[in-house]
Amino acid sequence: MITIGQLARYVGVSIKTIRVYHDKGLFPEPDRDASGYRRYGANDAIDLIKIRTLAEAGVPLARIRDLRSANDEAFQQALREIDDELTHRIRGLRATQGRLRQLAAGHLTPLPDEVGAHLEHLARWGFTPRWVDLQRDLWILVFATHPDRAITLFHDQAEILADPALRQLFLAYDHAHDLDADDPRIDDLARRIAEATRERYGLDEPPELEGASEIPALIQGAVNASSPAWQRLDTLIRAQRDA
Repeated sequence: MITIGQLARYVGVSIKTIRVYHDKGLFPEPDRDASGYRRYGANDAIDLIKIRTLAEAGVPLARIRDLRSANDEAFQQALREIDDELTHRIRGLRATQGRLRQLAAGHLTPLPDEVGAHLEHLARWGFTPRWVDLQRDLWILVFATHPDRAITLFHDQAEILADPALRQLFLAYDHAHDLDADDPRIDDLARRIAEATRERYGLDEPPELEGASEIPALIQGAVNASSPAWQRLDTLIRAQRDA
């Protein structure tokens, strides 16, 4: 028979923890000896190891108390469920670890390979580094907030830029960044973009993030904030689209 201090050292918990387990009804208190000390045996150590293992696995103390009174079949079933929960948590932690490593490497979120290839094409097609960086940041925002819709939106834009005529419109949009906001070329470009949009989508709206209208607005706001010319271009395009 051993004391509570010895039991705590053998099992690897604190005396305070053992007393908490006693108070919660998880670990029955043994009788005291003639000197008034609690004395524990081998079975107590085994029971305490089981409780500690379940607690370290994240099992709530109330559930551990229920398991202590369960029959062997119910106990084994509960352990399988806990194992499944731990597997799910491990997957989540690994995914989080991957995102943290991406962040440490300077990437806010990993983008699909096809998006990375598309960004490389932009540079080869003559888009400015400013535009490529902006597109990367915007796709990071879309994929991080709406991964279920992001790939549809990306494919739509990739198809547009695969068309040489439409790509020239986007190139003109890119290079309009440094124009004066009142430059007449902005009016002409807005007209051509509005016409191309109507020709591509007809009376339908371009694909958007369903139920998240604030995201497109946030994206366009980031674009407009970088250039008065781009801001006016967006205003003119919207006016012609709604006319």
